[in-house]
Amino acid sequence: MDESVIVQVDHLRKTYGPVVAVDDVSFHVRRGEIFGIVGPNGAGKTTTIECIEGIREPESGDVRVLGLHPSKDRYRLRQRIGVQLQQSALQARIKVWEALDLYASFYDSSVPYESLLQQLDLVDKRSTAYAKLSGGQKQRLFIALALINDPELVFLDEITTGLDPQARHNMWDLVRSIRDEGKTILFTTHFMEEAERLCDRVAVI
Repeated sequence: MDESVIVQVDHLRKTYGPVVAVDDVSFHVRRGEIFGIVGPNGAGKTTTIECIEGIREPESGDVRVLGLHPSKDRYRLRQRIGVQLQQSALQARIKVWEALDLYASFYDSSVPYESLLQQLDLVDKRSTAYAKLSGGQKQRLFIALALINDPELVFLDEITTGLDPQARHNMWDLVRSIRDEGKTILFTTHFMEEAERLCDRVAVI
């Protein structure tokens, strides 16, 4: 396989009983790019990304991430990727710094969370409870949690859904800054403008 390719998906298929969620999807992601999976709600974007992350097991097809098999090499892969899930929540009273400290403990190594608070513009919210954060602040916190282990590959799933236009544009700037640090980003969206503004390449589902 080309060494610049760090995600390879070949003929991926995933079903839930009689429902076919993903049917014969193939694409690859190159190191250092922003790669988007674009499609309407219910098209199978989240299921595809969850199969790549090792959260779900596909019925057929082959997936390799950083040279690893997502389910067989789950622990080793987790140390090298960062994941922000579409449906995420934290305990209402947990403070921002406590969430970052907790997530850092899940990995063999992590970056100082103070630097992430600065990068994600959350310094003033470090002692704020999760339940009291705005929608945009919660999204930035989940991205910080995805970056706590200094991953090579970052998964972002529908990160601007529910945000106002200004917060959406701020999030785009943040995604670009993460890529500029040398990380590869794979994200899903149903906004064509978002894909056009951010992506080097896209897969349309």
